[in-house]
Amino acid sequence: MTRQELINQIKEKRSFLCVGLDTDITKIPEHLQEEEDPIFAFNKAIIEATEDLCVAYKPNIAFYESYGVRGWHALQKTWQILPKHCFSIADAKRGDIGNTSKMYAQAFFDRTVSGMSFDSITIAPYMGKDSVTPFLDFEGKWAIVLALTSNEGSKDFQNFTNHEGKQLFEEVIDKVNQWGDTENLMYVVGATRGEAFLEIRKHAPDHFLLVPGVGAQGGSLQEVCKYGMNKDCGLLVNSTRGIIYASSGKDFAERAREEAILLRNEMERELIHHGII
Repeated sequence: MTRQELINQIKEKRSFLCVGLDTDITKIPEHLQEEEDPIFAFNKAIIEATEDLCVAYKPNIAFYESYGVRGWHALQKTWQILPKHCFSIADAKRGDIGNTSKMYAQAFFDRTVSGMSFDSITIAPYMGKDSVTPFLDFEGKWAIVLALTSNEGSKDFQNFTNHEGKQLFEEVIDKVNQWGDTENLMYVVGATRGEAFLEIRKHAPDHFLLVPGVGAQGGSLQEVCKYGMNKDCGLLVNSTRGIIYASSGKDFAERAREEAILLRNEMERELIHHGII
């Protein structure tokens, strides 16, 4: 998916919602445990209930890898049914170098090799240029680089300030910007960082930002939009637990849709308020 296609989807659906598919077999409704592939059955129902409300899906790869071959097979089948009009994100947070990065890129981008071809992958940039650029070598694919996260340990490194007063996350963005552009690079910024989006936008004014943490993690959609939205929206706001685990009963898909509608409606108001639609 190109940048313009993504922008078009945002305007058409009046939404910048990304639904996280962090599918934990211990949390999905009990009646699905009888299915041949409970993880896939759960994902299929969630996708069918929300595909007209969101512009992206983000499977968290750890939730599939943890089940070995069975989980990988569920991930492949899930990728196959992801709507082609939705941006697909492999939330793998890979961060190795050289040929290893190339192999990871093939795993998630090259359908002839792995049976999957996601639009994008999340990447940890700590090892530098050769941990990011192998993913950028795949035409039409995106690298979504960790910039400023909202987990408890993020301040251990990300806010380190050098003698010039520049924080590490700012240096990461400035350096990574040299390796790609707004057509193949995005950044991960946690929703709970509030006004920090102002600093992010100084370094990445036109890039899309993938924003986890709205909803169950306490992030405010209004704050994210106030400080982080740009002229093209420039945001993919992810919600996982608040949507996919809205119910543990047989009505789980219906309840997921209801929660997605509520969040989409908030997003529509923000898009109108900022003059994007």
